Amino acid sequence: MEWLSDPQLWVSFLTLTALEIVLGIDNLVFIAILSDRLPIGQRPSARRVGLALALITRLLLLSMLFVISQLTAPIVTLFGQGFSWRDLILLGGGLFLIYKATAEIHEMTAGPAEADNEASRKPANYLAVVSQIAVVDIIFSLDSVITAVGMADNLGVMVAAVIAAVLVMLLASTPLSTFVSTHPTVKMLALAFLLMVGLALIADGCGVHIPKGYLYAAMAFSTLVEALNLAVAKRRRSAT
Repeated sequence: MEWLSDPQLWVSFLTLTALEIVLGIDNLVFIAILSDRLPIGQRPSARRVGLALALITRLLLLSMLFVISQLTAPIVTLFGQGFSWRDLILLGGGLFLIYKATAEIHEMTAGPAEADNEASRKPANYLAVVSQIAVVDIIFSLDSVITAVGMADNLGVMVAAVIAAVLVMLLASTPLSTFVSTHPTVKMLALAFLLMVGLALIADGCGVHIPKGYLYAAMAFSTLVEALNLAVAKRRRSAT
């Protein structure tokens, strides 16, 4: 129990937990958008299953630190550029995110005829939605675990931080999903975030690293602007 009195471990735990929460925002947004395609009664279950998969994936990857360290070794060379398993996973995940975000944006901007067809379509299949969440969880978990390994030397601290971060995400998932689904402009902004994250993953997979701080700063600024727009719209509705 000596670790309880070690301030360095506590600082490492709190810092890593905060980073894991920030890194999990894009995963949470993706889960919120996908679960919104399900019948209302199945949405909370899909969100819980999605976050449970995220936790399991992260813990499995943490238990295989040696394997994680080997994922950065080049396995194939194309056009003079070496690609590792990590690069290929990031490329595949980026393309998948761009595809899903583009498809969702197309549905939201479809013409009247297409919108009527979409409205009459059956809700998404529960297993299909959970499977897509699981695929993206692997991508985001890889990024999260690599950050955890670089930030802390103690496996117990890494595991505790990941569990704490997922619990916070679990508490935030329902309010976030409800807010996104009831505000179309917020959903469009979230889809734009996913497009940006997908492009960043592809760039990273090709060896061009974009600092996460730039991405999160852009997200924060866009979110602030959207919050101001929502406040102005609410004030106008209350004035009429």
